[in-house]
Amino acid sequence: MITVTLLGIFPLSYASQDDNDKTTAKEVRQEMADAAEAIKNYTADKRDEAAVKLRAALVALDARIEAMEARIDKNWDKMDKVAREQARNTLKALRKQRVEVAEKFGSLQNSTASAWEHMKKGFTDAYESLCSAWEKAEREYKEEDKKE
Repeated sequence: MITVTLLGIFPLSYASQDDNDKTTAKEVRQEMADAAEAIKNYTADKRDEAAVKLRAALVALDARIEAMEARIDKNWDKMDKVAREQARNTLKALRKQRVEVAEKFGSLQNSTASAWEHMKKGFTDAYESLCSAWEKAEREYKEEDKKE
């Protein structure tokens, strides 16, 4: 995760970035990496424990996506057309990835012990894909900041 305040990774031509935003982006990356790594270590008999931790990570992710969306909404009138389009596309991509992670999470929760490893891999792959999308967005927006 899925933390996720993309605050601090959007083109900041329309808003200033402070140290809290940078810290939050770093925390997001770390939380997502920790959650993805943790699930790899759970066995089927610890499914409930894994589900609790994963659910918490997903809730945090949702909150951060909502915070990012609120920040975009707040600054919408200050954003140029390109920044608006990038923001829209990034939100769309993150939501799509988040839905995929949720679907894999549901499958993981309902898997039998014999299917656990297969389902765990599917969830982990989807979660890591979301992490990659997050990191890609962050890199793109850091490059955009350098241009300005």
